[in-house]
Formats: sequence, structure tokens, C-alpha cells
Amino acid sequence: LEALFTRDDMPFQDVTFKKGDRFVEYYYFDRWYNIFAIYDRDDGQLKGWYCNIGKPAVIEDGVVSYVDLALDLWVSVDGKQTVLDADEFEALALSEDLRQNAWIGLSDLKQLFLNDNPPL
Repeated sequence: LEALFTRDDMPFQDVTFKKGDRFVEYYYFDRWYNIFAIYDRDDGQLKGWYCNIGKPAVIEDGVVSYVDLALDLWVSVDGKQTVLDADEFEALALSEDLRQNAWIGLSDLKQLFLNDNPPL
């Protein structure tokens, strides 16, 4: 999917998300994450990848949805990985199965980027 960032400009990690930045969103029906490739509104350059850990996506009536489990991964264009919101994730009342799948999803996602194989 493709979407434009609609909030006011905001600094985030090593970049600034700008109103009008283009998000190319990848959802998976068999993976415990999704990936947003973020492109600058002014020059079209890739800023990085914002990844959400969550249940696999579902499409119903033309709507893509997933359950966000709070845990996130930011990957800079130089490959640096930053895990976000681990404290929020730990505070969630989740079953052991959900928690384990989330950690596996994060591990799989990190490996995807370590192998220089992110979606473009």
C-alpha cells in the first residue's frame, strides 16, 4: 500500500518525518510484522524503514488490518537497527504464545535487514 504522512513535521530517530512523506507499506499474511519504507517528500530519497511487530495482516472487505503489539523496529538507511517501545510491549497483558510469536517476528525482521534484503 502507499500512503502520505499527514501529521506536522516531526523529528524521529536520525530523520524528520515531514508532512507529505511517502510511505510504501508492506503487509504479510504469514509474518508477525509489517514494514513501512519511508521516502522524503522533497527529494524522494529513502529515509529508512519503520517496522511494526504485530499479528499477521488480514484483508476483509478491502480493508487491511492487523493487531499492533507495540514493539517496533526502526532501520536507518545505513543499516542501524533500533528496537522501540519494548517497555510498552512488556507491559501488555499477552499470552505466552503471542509474546513468543512477537519476539520471533522481531528476530526474523532483524535478520531480514542484516541480510541486506529489505523490500524496496
